[in-house]
Amino acid sequence: MPRLLHTGQIIIDLVMALDTLPPSGGDALASSASFHAGGGFNVMAAARRNGLPALYLGRHGQGRFGELARQAMRDEGITPTLPPDPHTDTGLCVALTEASAERTFISYIGAEGMLSTDDLQQVQVAHDDYVYVSGYSLLQAGKAQPLLDWLLALPGDVHISLDPGPLLNDIAPHLLDALLPRLNLWTSNRHEAQALTGTYTLEDALTALDARLPRTCLNVVRDGARGCRVSDTHGHHRIAGFKVHALDSNGAGDAHTGVLLAALAHGATPVEAARRANAGAAIAVTRRGPATAPRAEEIDGFMAQQNARTSEV
Repeated sequence: MPRLLHTGQIIIDLVMALDTLPPSGGDALASSASFHAGGGFNVMAAARRNGLPALYLGRHGQGRFGELARQAMRDEGITPTLPPDPHTDTGLCVALTEASAERTFISYIGAEGMLSTDDLQQVQVAHDDYVYVSGYSLLQAGKAQPLLDWLLALPGDVHISLDPGPLLNDIAPHLLDALLPRLNLWTSNRHEAQALTGTYTLEDALTALDARLPRTCLNVVRDGARGCRVSDTHGHHRIAGFKVHALDSNGAGDAHTGVLLAALAHGATPVEAARRANAGAAIAVTRRGPATAPRAEEIDGFMAQQNARTSEV
């Protein structure tokens, strides 16, 4: 059975809701504050809730935040492959969500910022596994090169996906140049796709991605409420989003990616998987918090309801 092998980072989110960010040097009162497992946990939770077993290959710390991360993994049925790091705690992200649903992150990396060759060699990778790579991992000096070497040594039939993240431009170019030719899936938002390709429109970004990535690589570019664009061996496809009342966009991209990977692993076509991912992200933004991805049956019900409304119109 396919599994998701997540090589990214689980950190703990301190989530605060406020009307709007204060100016530099200013102050603001939050209407709520709570701790949640976040970062890579969001993708794994989304995949797990949609029937794809998930293993966390990253490190987790010894301390308050590390225990929060492990409890969240236990609750979701996610399997860590490493014991707690005895030397440091898991990192923290302050996630500020404004009334507009826009979010701002400030992160501090802890134990999850390190990963050794020995850590990765403990993992037995099967030919039908889905290996997920986060761009944040390629920013970590204690992780990037061992991870890249391990990825490039995997058998060719192992599926590798990359979500480059918002700090794409800070990744060393030689790391991306080495990884991109091995990808089976690129998944990002439109700003990241345009940043990589130096383009000004989504259509141009997709065309430029096609030129830079392997011919068989599936390219999925999220476009907020408008849905996403998909480029595969059959061409470019516009997959419409779903109209909902958004409360919190934190984790929406992760929900999209986790649902997408689960659908692909269960045999959906790229277009079918992208539509399910759009539905998963649409449901996620109607809920407050980072790991708000819906379960498979919720997506089924939501899509059936949307199809019924379309038929009525």
